[in-house]
Amino acid sequence: MKVFNLCCGDDHRFEGWFASADEYDTQLASGLLVCPICGSETIRKLPAAPHLNLSKDSPEASAPASHPAGEPVANPHDAQAAWLRVARHIVEHTEDVGEGFAEEARRIHYHESPSRGIRGVASAADRSELEEEGIEVFSFPLPKVVKSPLQ
Repeated sequence: MKVFNLCCGDDHRFEGWFASADEYDTQLASGLLVCPICGSETIRKLPAAPHLNLSKDSPEASAPASHPAGEPVANPHDAQAAWLRVARHIVEHTEDVGEGFAEEARRIHYHESPSRGIRGVASAADRSELEEEGIEVFSFPLPKVVKSPLQ
């Protein structure tokens, strides 16, 4: 099993597991590899350091952490994972109304349709008009890969 650190053209970093290095090459060439954040098919391997098993008595293993204990560490992987959790939650708990988003949001707001969470597509002008009517909306880009199982 080969585990590679991967990155898309937008610098979203993620991990890929493959049966072999050749399997990675095959999947990359056939367009099967996509970024789980943005859906980009422009993927590259990142350099990886080997994993070292150091005994607890070695100086390297007992070196102090590079940041004070108890303080959060900004980690792009954590931010990406959090974004994916939010995106999947939105997909699982809302109805996709597609291009009819603005119209359906108005129907819900004016009690002409059942109240529920919806998502869809709206232009900047549509969003501005909805906000002027007192209808709260927010933009959250959802790539196609969020709607499918992520391995």
